[in-house]
Amino acid sequence: MSSDAHLATLEDEAIHVLREVVAERERPALLFSAGKDSIVLLHLAQKAFAPARLPFPILHVDTGHNFPEALAFRDALVARLGLELIVASVEQSIAEGRVVDEEGPGASRNRLQTVTLLDALGAHGIDVAFGGGRRDEDRARAKERVVSFRDTLGQWDPKRQRPELFGLYNCALRRGEHLRAFPLSNFTELDVWEYVRREALPVPSLYFAHERAVFARDGMLYAASDVVSRRPSEPVFRAEVRFRTVGDMSCTGAVRSRARDLDAVLREVREATLTERGATRADDRVTEAAMEDRKREGYF
Repeated sequence: MSSDAHLATLEDEAIHVLREVVAERERPALLFSAGKDSIVLLHLAQKAFAPARLPFPILHVDTGHNFPEALAFRDALVARLGLELIVASVEQSIAEGRVVDEEGPGASRNRLQTVTLLDALGAHGIDVAFGGGRRDEDRARAKERVVSFRDTLGQWDPKRQRPELFGLYNCALRRGEHLRAFPLSNFTELDVWEYVRREALPVPSLYFAHERAVFARDGMLYAASDVVSRRPSEPVFRAEVRFRTVGDMSCTGAVRSRARDLDAVLREVREATLTERGATRADDRVTEAAMEDRKREGYF
């Protein structure tokens, strides 16, 4: 169990990162998916700059295949907090010929988000994007610096990352380059949920057990919907499930669960033997280096 002192240390570190990076860059933005990590990150950003309003917009890359519950949560939160929201649309990128949509069973728009994100950063002049990535999610995430350098093509090279000694961050950039900053780097999935409980943060209903129409594929349960193609051997059935991550419906799986409240979710997380991405994200199962390959192209 995360102690109050441990959570306070993580909170202080995240707020320090947010303040330091914003002080050095001109046009920051916060990547927001309506997932638990981005909800915690947004809450920390509000704490970092209180009592002033959030000094930068939030940016959501909408694949067109997002969970309706996540979109409804996003819109309600933006309205309640009076936030500036930028929506970057993968649908629009497809319509403009910037990316080619995949078709058939197994198709996903997750990888297509990279082009849409980079286009949005360029269009809005964003020089640093805060993300909710954590080092415990994936081996590629574990290689990230807190402040991650991206070149003029938006690409990430783990060999070109800058040293971070004594909490000092090098945020210098040349024209066309940008940064990604990860204030939650040292949080774990359990830390995030403990912090959600401590701060009484609302999260989408997707994170709690509910009965849903699903189908099984490769050991995972997917939400049955019009945007996900099924094979004839993949019948739809109803099951009590919850989601550990909130992403594109085409690659985000659910887990069987009876955790209908936060305490029950915390018990499940403590007992889990796989990370949430390893257990429920199909795009991370393609190869052992799937996440790193996407990050090298400019992914979150």
